[in-house]
Amino acid sequence: MRTVSVIGFDGALASAITGVIDLFRLAGVTWARINDMPPEQEFTTRLLTDGSKPCRCINGITLLADGDWREYAAGDSKADLVIVPTIGAPIATVLAANSDLVQWLRDFQNAASGQVGVASNCTGAFLLAEAGLLDGRQATTHWGFSNQFRQRFPAVDLQPDKLITVDGHIACAGGGMAWWDLGVYLVERFAGAKVARELAKAFVIDAGRTSQAPYGALQARRYHSDVAVLRLQDWLDANYTRPVTLESLATLAGLTERSLIRRFKAATGDTPTGYLQILRIEAARQHLENSRAAVEAITRLVGYEDVSSFSRLFRKHTGLAPGVYRARFGR
Repeated sequence: MRTVSVIGFDGALASAITGVIDLFRLAGVTWARINDMPPEQEFTTRLLTDGSKPCRCINGITLLADGDWREYAAGDSKADLVIVPTIGAPIATVLAANSDLVQWLRDFQNAASGQVGVASNCTGAFLLAEAGLLDGRQATTHWGFSNQFRQRFPAVDLQPDKLITVDGHIACAGGGMAWWDLGVYLVERFAGAKVARELAKAFVIDAGRTSQAPYGALQARRYHSDVAVLRLQDWLDANYTRPVTLESLATLAGLTERSLIRRFKAATGDTPTGYLQILRIEAARQHLENSRAAVEAITRLVGYEDVSSFSRLFRKHTGLAPGVYRARFGR
């Protein structure tokens, strides 16, 4: 039986702790009960905190601990998977208050040498990154905190549109309730696809999600000091529906095309063309959410002519076709 160790700390999101524990403890159990079969428990769980102290979550609920993470080393025969839940309190405050946990994660990782699985949900990735576990690796976190993450951890290959990233033995899940998806993925990884499918059915989980892009708003991409790029962003924000060429943008910015691409990418993480696409897709999302205009009309409103090309681009950025997006998020 595999052992899952969930790390508790003050300010954590309670559901990201208790929900994950529920999933692992009931993998192989709930489905068996539904079908009147003998349950076969696949995992045991434990909540580990600093000094085995109770963990006071952001919603005011206090959870009792099963042990102290300080007492467990990578050689522990019961260490199969370590999960860091969502930070619900202000991120910088939690990081500053948990320097010992960060050091323990770093030491644990070094001693384990990849033999123990490590995972985080949502903003819990900040703790893994603070410990250096994500340097040079793909990772994801809540889409709304992606700019803050990039600024603090430039060595991490952040993929904010992805719901789950897996790089070696480390898995990260995206925003909020993505622990559902993370839990099902990890159950499949450790107990097999059959157990994971049965768990998803028993808990009525849509296990097919791969992207959190449909839930994310346009990222500000303005946390930089390049005045020329900021001016160009202002112009694009107001004129995204107009025909735009890279040559015209370079002229507006007073730069060569090559310099514009280099500076825009350095400042925003995207190319001018990519940023323009995001502006148009975000405008289309707003129309789909708040109006009854046809997709053909919305296509023209945001600066495109060909509906099929627009639909492919919209799906690329959001993971959903325009009609499906409206059905899910429209008023």
